[in-house]
Amino acid sequence: MRIGIDLDNTLACYDAVFAQAAVEAGLIPSAKGHGKQTVRAAVRALKDGETQWMALQGQVYGRLMGAARLIDGADEFLAWCRTTKKQVWIVSHKTRFGHMDPDRVDLRQAARSWLDKNGFFDPDGFAVPEQNVFFESTRQEKVRRIADLGIDLFIDDLWEVFNEPGFPATTRQVLLERLGHPVPIDTCTVCRSWREIHQLVRDAR
Repeated sequence: MRIGIDLDNTLACYDAVFAQAAVEAGLIPSAKGHGKQTVRAAVRALKDGETQWMALQGQVYGRLMGAARLIDGADEFLAWCRTTKKQVWIVSHKTRFGHMDPDRVDLRQAARSWLDKNGFFDPDGFAVPEQNVFFESTRQEKVRRIADLGIDLFIDDLWEVFNEPGFPATTRQVLLERLGHPVPIDTCTVCRSWREIHQLVRDAR
């Protein structure tokens, strides 16, 4: 089985990073009780909020990415993929540089460093070949890459990816929806956690 996985907010969790960065930027008074979605809502409600939100994303996905954590349960799934010899690709919609980042941090290199630090490339870790990681500049290019790789099953946190024109009909769609938000499409299998995904894929062998 050829398994494709998105990176941001599917493998890498930024909830605490967004909250702390927003506090340090003076955008919210406290990090307590905040995750990415609540920070996004609070910042976008401010004057010129959309611009400030884009700038905050550039910081979080760049110089602060090292503080992101691997989402619970993903480690067990990736270890299982290694032991059962499932092929894993990571395909991410990620531009090289962030929005309005004066430091011009290379977001793709920051992501590769995070993957390396978290054992993705380690033969004794998750053993994902470095050449199996792809960063695409647009969502359309991401979908095209998924098709070109012949992915059997793709895991993402955005249903919009599955709804993108050209998403391959032969690729099973698995949506990680940790917050239980309504999903307006019926083509994907919705899972609330990586443990649910693990069970789903194990049963699909």
